[in-house]
Amino acid sequence: MSYFIVIHGTLGSGKSTISNELAIKLNADRVQIDYVLSEHKLDLHEDNEASIPAANFIKGLDFVLSDVREKLDHEKIVIFDGCFYHKEVMDYLLKNLPYPYFLFTLKAPLEICIERDKNRSVTLGEDAARAVYSLTSGLDFGEIIDTVKPLEESINKILEIIENNKNFPQKMTL
Repeated sequence: MSYFIVIHGTLGSGKSTISNELAIKLNADRVQIDYVLSEHKLDLHEDNEASIPAANFIKGLDFVLSDVREKLDHEKIVIFDGCFYHKEVMDYLLKNLPYPYFLFTLKAPLEICIERDKNRSVTLGEDAARAVYSLTSGLDFGEIIDTVKPLEESINKILEIIENNKNFPQKMTL
């Protein structure tokens, strides 16, 4: 049975690390929304906007949805790794992928997210971490995963939720 997983959270919450580990454990394909936006020069925003506009996220999704549908039709699991700043972007994704899915929001305190960003090879900086945290802190989709806990514990919690629900796929609400 195929399904897709959305791993959402703020900068430094552990999205990429957890998505990568899940992709390995589930033999899944991974779609990195930040990479898609950057590749198509959609990661830019106007000076007067605090974030990348929803329309840019939607255009980015349009670049990958056909490929994702094909993978899901061939029983492949797909993981979306992204910081969805706008509820309408999540609504668009769910409307355009009529397959079972799991939504997870990763949570960590701002200070931890800033520290994690500092430890990356390419950092976005404290101001970016604060801005993204502010934009996403109220957007909780699906199950909340506390990523202050050890990495394996967060991954195991996600895998447990998937395992307990995959035989009776229900679409988790926003």
